[in-house]
Amino acid sequence: MTVNAPLAENNDKPLVAASSTLALVHYLQRQGVLDAAKVEPILGHTIEALSAPDLRIPADAHYQFWQYAERVTGDPGVGLHAGQVVDPERMGLVGHVFFNCDTLGEAVTQYVRLHRLINESVTLSFEQTGNEAILTWQPDGAEHYCRQDMDRTLAAALCRTRHFIHPTITAQWVEVAHPRPDYASEYETLLGGPVRFDCPTTRLAFSSDHLSHPIPKRNPYVYSAVLKQVNGLLARLGSRRSFGRKIRRLISKQMSTDRIDADTLAKKCHMSRQTLYRRLKREGLSFHDLVEQVRQDKALRYVAGDHYALGEIAFLLGFSELSAFSRAFKRWTGQSPAQYRAKHQPPKTTSDKHSNIAKGSR
Repeated sequence: MTVNAPLAENNDKPLVAASSTLALVHYLQRQGVLDAAKVEPILGHTIEALSAPDLRIPADAHYQFWQYAERVTGDPGVGLHAGQVVDPERMGLVGHVFFNCDTLGEAVTQYVRLHRLINESVTLSFEQTGNEAILTWQPDGAEHYCRQDMDRTLAAALCRTRHFIHPTITAQWVEVAHPRPDYASEYETLLGGPVRFDCPTTRLAFSSDHLSHPIPKRNPYVYSAVLKQVNGLLARLGSRRSFGRKIRRLISKQMSTDRIDADTLAKKCHMSRQTLYRRLKREGLSFHDLVEQVRQDKALRYVAGDHYALGEIAFLLGFSELSAFSRAFKRWTGQSPAQYRAKHQPPKTTSDKHSNIAKGSR
């Protein structure tokens, strides 16, 4: 079969690092169920070619491979189980960057910065709220959400962190975007905190105290060498899907200060509105959908974070009144903002309740 060259990729499709695919190959080999003759046509590459450090494959092919893995193993929880395998020799370049950082906090920063090299179809963000550190995974669209791959991501994130940093690190809570599966009880056992399913996004929270944990076996020489190589790869891929990301950032910036409209943003990019639409379409995006995604992402963070009264959030997101925001929020989540906030807040002390009453009256 023809082996695609690492850089001869389709710029219109989101890509995944071949090292992620190769990790699943190794897992299936250990289970004794890998059939290369069936896998290679799915991936468009030979098994041997997946070892190339710069190779990236279409996300669609990677997700089809996960479906194949579930079929041949007969294991619906194959993602959770594959993610628990920690093999320092098979982590990929980006993995070696993470676990040669000075602290977990620095590793998380690099994880977010370099996530596009791991999977272009999912956006990773990080925030700190009070004593919680929260990672959020948001796919570009429903077609790029893969239950097995998300299971593997959550399991690998915690299992690798425990292996390389500290064995007692657990999640404070986890929200998963897919419906509750038959193996749901395994999540809490593995991750250590309560897990909710069928949520708008996938989020994992852990104590921000862990961010200062040093990484015991870090090697500054390995870190420097691998980071240089990874940064070079990131620069080479810098033009991929970058226009849509630029527009998303502009939308996010403008949303809290002014009315969002395509003409204004097009002028900021020194182009016509038609050109803006055309360039977004090349990446499979629409201006309206980007605005909606940014507004929804901000709404979920603001409401869950409890830093703003609901009326303030409506104003920040460009809604004319609270009722309009409430209708949109219920359309996104199936819940009212007040219900969503209540489910995402820790138990209140008496002093907290008085503070929130004052905040709500502003």
